[in-house]
Amino acid sequence: MPSGPETTAEAETGGAAADRPDEPQHRRTPARAGVPARAAAGETGDAPDPAAGEAGARPAPRLPVRLARSARREAWRTAAAAVSGVALAAAFPPYDVWPLSIAAVAVLALLTRGRTARQGAWLGLAMGLPFFLVLLKWLQVIGWDAVFGLSLVESLFFVPMGAGLAATSRLPLWPLWGACLWVAEEWARDRIPFGGFPWGRLAFAVTDSPFLPLAALGGAPLVTFAVALTGGLLAAAAVRAAAAAAGRRRGADAAAEESGSGGTASPAEADARTARPALAAVGAVALAAAVTAAGLAVPVRTAAADTVRIAVVQGNVQQPGMDFLGRPMMILNNHVEATLKLAEDVEAGRQERPDLVIWPENASDLDPHRYPQAYDAIDRAARAVGVPVLVGALVDHPEREGYVENQGIVWDPEAGPGASYTKQHPVPFGEYVPYRDQLSKVITRLQRVPRDFWPGQSTGVMDVGPARLGDVICFEVAYDEIVRDTVNDGARALVIQTNNATYGNTGQPEQQLVMSRLRAVEHGRAVVTAATSGISAIVAPDGTIGQRTEEFTQDVVTADLPLRDETTLSDRIGPAPEWVLAMVGVLSCAAAFATGRRGRAHGVNRTDEKRRQQ
Repeated sequence: MPSGPETTAEAETGGAAADRPDEPQHRRTPARAGVPARAAAGETGDAPDPAAGEAGARPAPRLPVRLARSARREAWRTAAAAVSGVALAAAFPPYDVWPLSIAAVAVLALLTRGRTARQGAWLGLAMGLPFFLVLLKWLQVIGWDAVFGLSLVESLFFVPMGAGLAATSRLPLWPLWGACLWVAEEWARDRIPFGGFPWGRLAFAVTDSPFLPLAALGGAPLVTFAVALTGGLLAAAAVRAAAAAAGRRRGADAAAEESGSGGTASPAEADARTARPALAAVGAVALAAAVTAAGLAVPVRTAAADTVRIAVVQGNVQQPGMDFLGRPMMILNNHVEATLKLAEDVEAGRQERPDLVIWPENASDLDPHRYPQAYDAIDRAARAVGVPVLVGALVDHPEREGYVENQGIVWDPEAGPGASYTKQHPVPFGEYVPYRDQLSKVITRLQRVPRDFWPGQSTGVMDVGPARLGDVICFEVAYDEIVRDTVNDGARALVIQTNNATYGNTGQPEQQLVMSRLRAVEHGRAVVTAATSGISAIVAPDGTIGQRTEEFTQDVVTADLPLRDETTLSDRIGPAPEWVLAMVGVLSCAAAFATGRRGRAHGVNRTDEKRRQQ
């Protein structure tokens, strides 16, 4: 927990430290013009007596002592940052209190305002770590060490953001720069390390809010920017309201002094102390409301060019957790069984025959190209229902021994397996182990990932019966570029094949489902989520959920799926909004630090000039 002035405002005027009630008085002794701080605090400018210097010199406090003092001084801010992190996690499923995302952003903006960059960095970490610990607690299925490890790595991205928020808080329009810094933080976290982990983006917390339609204009980054800007504006309103209250107190004190001395205070002067900050506070609140409501003015187009009848099969698993697979063929047989029941209902006239059937990720745990029993089971189900089936299967790599591919395979009832899509972004430490030889010796649990998944190189656009669908597998729904490239390659609707059986009843399936809702609006496409054990759902192009299943049940969902060809503005401009906003955030930090350096240099020049005049 660092402390001490680092910026121009604090170096020249004491900055936030000058207003800190918990700062010891002797630390805030002002230096007289042209006189070093030591002399201003009581030392003389005479040449020191060596003997006296040795006897009276006070050694600087050691680092542990300084850290302890800093900890006491920053304790309440640290606690407030931690509480705001927990509140931010509560904005996400399964809690879904989306206004807390705005409140958490506002609190962090207030806590970092006027602080040094190092103090802001600490407050960013103090917010980020509790946030991710609560958000990612579903990883406890693997172990609490996994929860803490991933949470710590992700929270490190809040460190430079906190420093940037503190630095830019002294610039004009600081809520704007702060919102850009939130986008920059997510830009980095979405990409590094090992391809990034986009969980916990502000955009994923507000799918039930007026912000959601903004995704059609600029994708998830624009939604994040709007949420962060709203929070920053509310923080600015709080700052100006506090200034107005302080002005009223000063006016009352001045009036009391004037009446005691027989004079009269000017009402105009008293009003001036409060009117301007009060108006600024009202304006900031009004602007925050306008940003929040802006999404309501965005047209979300849902008209379908065509429809297709689909059936989503959720076969279920025998048990949640790490050992959900059970014995070989168990999960595959569950999906075959559910599909055969669907075929019986169609033959009996209880169900309309679908145009295609969708199975989830890992519906077949055995490679149907190598294991005849798996091939025959899938083929029997496809022939029974009489339409193509999109099958999620684990397939051995045809050329690289020891590697496996996570695929979606179009299975025709007559021709058998055809076109396929291979997952492009395998999950590190879940589907492959980076630095396997080194880490497996230290973390023996990694041996439970016996083979590494090989990444695919192309999008999942495939013709499944009469529909041209875009296949996206599991966590890939969190990555902007994968989904955007799939739509731009011609997908008329999106399919998210997923397997969340490991994390069932932990809140993780709900967190993933809201990503499908955002992608539906962002790309103007219906989104089908097919899950092995739930939650399977059908999301309309406007982000509303039409049908959904419960977890750990065997179920079949049928619906008329709208197919669309029109692309959104977000599809056409691609990642440009994210890059621009992130760059503005970084440049605002550079401007803040440059301004600070110039201010410090100006202060030194003024001191030297006064000394020469003396």
